[in-house]
Amino acid sequence: MSNQYDVMQHSADSTGGAERFDTVVVGAGQAGLALGYHLAKRGQSFVILDENGRVGDIWRRRYDSLRLYTPAKYDGLPGSRFPANRYEFPSGRQVADYLEGYVAEHRLPVRPRVFVDGVHKTAQGFVVTAGGQRFEAAQVVVATGGQQLPRTPDFAAELDPGIRQLHSSEYRNPSQLLPCDVLVVGASHSGADLAHEIAGSGHRTVLCGPSRGEIPFDIEGRPARQITRLLWFAANHVLTERTPIGRKMQAEVRSEGGPLLRVKSADLASAGVERIENRMAGVQDGLPMLDDGRVLDVENVIWCTGFRRDFSWIDGPVLGEDGWPAQYRGVSATCPGLYFLGLIFQYAFASMLVGGAGRDAEYVAKHIVARTKRLATVGN
Repeated sequence: MSNQYDVMQHSADSTGGAERFDTVVVGAGQAGLALGYHLAKRGQSFVILDENGRVGDIWRRRYDSLRLYTPAKYDGLPGSRFPANRYEFPSGRQVADYLEGYVAEHRLPVRPRVFVDGVHKTAQGFVVTAGGQRFEAAQVVVATGGQQLPRTPDFAAELDPGIRQLHSSEYRNPSQLLPCDVLVVGASHSGADLAHEIAGSGHRTVLCGPSRGEIPFDIEGRPARQITRLLWFAANHVLTERTPIGRKMQAEVRSEGGPLLRVKSADLASAGVERIENRMAGVQDGLPMLDDGRVLDVENVIWCTGFRRDFSWIDGPVLGEDGWPAQYRGVSATCPGLYFLGLIFQYAFASMLVGGAGRDAEYVAKHIVARTKRLATVGN
């Protein structure tokens, strides 16, 4: 969409080539939009590029029954509260509509259907390429998050072709499944949510994978309101990169997944889900095999095995030893002018939540403004 920032605060060279901005933001999810709010508030020249046709499409593609794990009072972005009862847990579609409305309300310069395929460092800053389009900027913010490509084990290809396989990113509702038994692989909160729903639809359902623990209270019960307030404080100020417990949790969440939140072990048992702590380790005679040698005769497999990161489209050594971008609070440690937003546990546990995007974005925006001023001083 076009607005005052898109039209007035950038330039194109006389040959009609690259467009120039102070900052190019890649990704129009909650992190990119929160940053856009703070950059606009500070009068910066920027554009937000997004591969989707509509803002919020990434949420519209999630499974139909998805609801956030935090109530609406904690789900707003800077400058706009979430339009729902403060103790309601919004659906994925509500989040999508909220993000789309956020762009309109704050007149953010989002360019839809722009698939960025390269970020290249130059002597003057960066060149961002998207097919035949080129954008030049002093700063680039990668707000694509840390969950880009669905991850499944290599041996998934060995399963019998008659078994219906879906990654959690492809699952919408039980109508996609064959009318037989279902194996859900991966027992973090998304795996538990899907297994519970599928069992409730009449499918015999098995959930396999090690337990990661569970929150010991009903997140939607009235007593949880005070507990949630304390947890929200902890997620922002205790569980951070600055504390030993925060750094430990960051490593665990990034590598193993989180605890059960809404659907607990008792809920799974009540729904008839068969819970197996073993991992799926391979395939035997076309069927899933667990690491204890058991073979499961199922017709459907749902992979709740997370996502893999892909930053290969960014030129240069941007990753740390752990495979994640080397950064502190979004500021690249290896490439001046490059920033990241929306990473899993980027600075704090709250960084992964919709309502936590604003603080990270404000920190990055302030850093960008200070850098822009320094560059302008040097240029003069």
